[in-house]
Amino acid sequence: MANEDDCRTALDRIAARLAEVDADRLAEHVVERTISCHIPDLGVAYRTRLHVGGLDPFEPAADPAAAQVRLTVDSDDLVALAHDELNPATAWAAGRLRVEASIFDLLRLRRLL
Repeated sequence: MANEDDCRTALDRIAARLAEVDADRLAEHVVERTISCHIPDLGVAYRTRLHVGGLDPFEPAADPAAAQVRLTVDSDDLVALAHDELNPATAWAAGRLRVEASIFDLLRLRRLL
């Protein structure tokens, strides 16, 4: 099982990858949203804000359910996603990644992946 530091590093890696997306493409598909990532096997959650400039730094979240887009993923799967060892669509289809958001937000996120 990955630890909390591994998960923070994985989230930072995902944010850095998003920062590499072409600014015009990002502006075309991104609407400002709050995003939480709940890691149940560690009992922690993080929150960030997605906007046309990318992602704000991840911070601990007391209430991950308050975010507009909510991700739930175990620590090992989060690390695998960050290292491209696990495809997000495959993880979602297998129930290893849970995404709760409006249908419009899901479609926007899909275009960025």
